[in-house]
Amino acid sequence: MEMGLIAVAALVLLLVVIIAKTATVVPQQSQYVVERLGKYAGTLDAGFHILVPFLDTVRYRHSLKEMALDIPEQICITSDNVQVGVDGVLYLKVLDAQRASYGIGNYVFAITQLAQTTLRSEIGKIELDKTFEERAHINTQVVDELDKATEPWGVKVLRYEIKNINPPRDVLEAMEKQMRAEREKRAAVLESEGLRDSAINTAEGEKQKVIKESEAKKQQQINEAEGEAAAITTVATATAEGIRRVAEAIEAPGGTQAVQLRVAEQYVDRLGMLARENNTMILPANLADVSSMIATAMNVIKHTGAPRDEGR
Repeated sequence: MEMGLIAVAALVLLLVVIIAKTATVVPQQSQYVVERLGKYAGTLDAGFHILVPFLDTVRYRHSLKEMALDIPEQICITSDNVQVGVDGVLYLKVLDAQRASYGIGNYVFAITQLAQTTLRSEIGKIELDKTFEERAHINTQVVDELDKATEPWGVKVLRYEIKNINPPRDVLEAMEKQMRAEREKRAAVLESEGLRDSAINTAEGEKQKVIKESEAKKQQQINEAEGEAAAITTVATATAEGIRRVAEAIEAPGGTQAVQLRVAEQYVDRLGMLARENNTMILPANLADVSSMIATAMNVIKHTGAPRDEGR
């Protein structure tokens, strides 16, 4: 009875081992490489699979997810012979599980070493001052070189990113002094340019001011001259009109008598003004003979109007 129980237990254990050996579940985004009697037999994708007991064995398990590898810091020498410590991170993905299993012993180690050597080569082509500016170019070059090398391994290098570039302390101090000097230089240049622009603007403003003032003065003189000319013209016109009307009034009936009366009034009025304004006066001999003075004035008026009358 006990022997029978032992046999049953052994049979159950054997069945469990056989099931464990034959039934395999591959997770999502994974591939398993199966060998049969030590030889490649196939690649298992995600899902449930039955293997041949004691013949098939899962030899390699690969994840198809994108992986990030930390590339340790290493010392690189730039083209101007400056040592800098550079580290980075590499992103890769397994595309072919068979080639990743048999193409190389350890693709992670190989890619890490290749990334370091390629990075040293690229850093050695440029100067220290340009390493910070050329990071994107360096990353691209490293990816291109690694992608060519890893294609036979069934691995795709997606991208590489430099994390840190660490120059020596003395170089950092020198770079800081250089940057400070550059900033001071730019500040001085900007200040001088500002002063220059300010001086130019001030001079231009003064120039425009002088031009505007001269134009205003010129316009004022023109306006004054035009005003004076208009005033003279107006006075001359009015005087001519007055003379013309006086002439017409003289020629009218009773005009001569009116002129004589006006001359007599003006004569007496002017003599009165002389008597009020001066203590000493020189008087004509015939001062009392007003009629002779009027006759003389009328004679002048007649002689003045004679050419006009002759012209008629």
